Amino acid sequence: MLQVSKIRENKEIVIEGLKKRNFKDPESVIEEVLLVDEKRREIQKAMDDVLSEANQKAKMIGQMMKQGEKKQADSLKKESASLKAKSKSFQEELSILENQLSTLLYSIPNIPHLSVPAGRSSEDNEIVKEVGQKPDLQQKLPHWELIEKYDIIDFDLGNKISGAGFPVYKGKGARLQRALINFFLDEALNAGYLEIQPPILVNEASGYGTGQLPDKEGQMYGVVDNFYLIPTAEVPITNLYRNVIMDIADLPVRNVGYTPCFRREAGSWGAHVRGLNRLHQFDKVEIVQVCEPDQSYQILESMSEYVQHLLVQLELPYRVLKLCGGDMGFTSALTYDMEVYSAAQERWLEVSSVSNFETFQANRLMLRYKPENGKPQLLHTLNGSALALPRIVAAILENNQTQDGITIPSVLRPYTDFDLIN
Repeated sequence: MLQVSKIRENKEIVIEGLKKRNFKDPESVIEEVLLVDEKRREIQKAMDDVLSEANQKAKMIGQMMKQGEKKQADSLKKESASLKAKSKSFQEELSILENQLSTLLYSIPNIPHLSVPAGRSSEDNEIVKEVGQKPDLQQKLPHWELIEKYDIIDFDLGNKISGAGFPVYKGKGARLQRALINFFLDEALNAGYLEIQPPILVNEASGYGTGQLPDKEGQMYGVVDNFYLIPTAEVPITNLYRNVIMDIADLPVRNVGYTPCFRREAGSWGAHVRGLNRLHQFDKVEIVQVCEPDQSYQILESMSEYVQHLLVQLELPYRVLKLCGGDMGFTSALTYDMEVYSAAQERWLEVSSVSNFETFQANRLMLRYKPENGKPQLLHTLNGSALALPRIVAAILENNQTQDGITIPSVLRPYTDFDLIN
């Protein structure tokens, strides 16, 4: 969440940033934040003054008792008791104001980076570049027909076991999944990432730490005992560093993890959500970095280039988008989306988002580092899909279809141990 100090010091910049996000009535919300914060600081000062006076009287009482001045000490004790009661009242009022302030701050999204384009929807995103040739296919079957033809993924069985949006991978379909996961992990390890295998259930504190709560609780699967199934490995991996002061020598942190991911909102009806295009459960390899603030945008660019490198190796035509203010995630300051071209569907499919959250998550997590000279400072956090499997699989199946079967990209063949799905 945003730091109150930054809101105070950069009020107009914050308001303009929220307008770029199309945030409703930012002036009123920010004004309310500042009013509550001002009242909170007034009460805090008053309480501190009362406690200071109470401490002074306690010392005086001790001295008087030693000197045998019991009557004067008893009088001061009554004054001290009154100060303690006043302090308790201030503490109760302060607690109410702090909760009110937290609720307001939790409702405010991150401020977009200055380079983020204005806009209301995905139609306003900026195309940064487009790479590769779109396949010219003689046969253009969509992947949901191909997987039925070659019997590699079964949606009916998944529906029988769990419901819509939970496919069953089998045979060469399952092996392709495993091949992609291992390929993505191996590439990340070669790039210097440390592999993490995190839990796939998280508590509420973790959800609040990375910003899924309270913004996205409707999209997450809640289970018993206040646990949530993770929507992405970003949540447990980033929360490894909650309430941590990092050693500057250990920065940047570079983690990678494979997990299944779970999302309740699977979209509306239509061809754009058919088959693998949108699922309730899917597999994804995620990269996460934690770094010093002055390095984060350079690292964001390197993470984007890393994801693009994976797409090049998979021989998939792709494009890079810079998301506009109205299409960005709640916690992001700047996001690049990578989309691959689906030759059979004749449209672009999002397969990765790479984002810089600046201090937004770190402030919630209390994730800091201590400079050589100075007090602890908030770090910057970043994450990216590297990659999400369903639409990658869809594009591989559709773009590589031939009369003889589906050709496996050469980089995956050592992992699949087959060249063709037929």
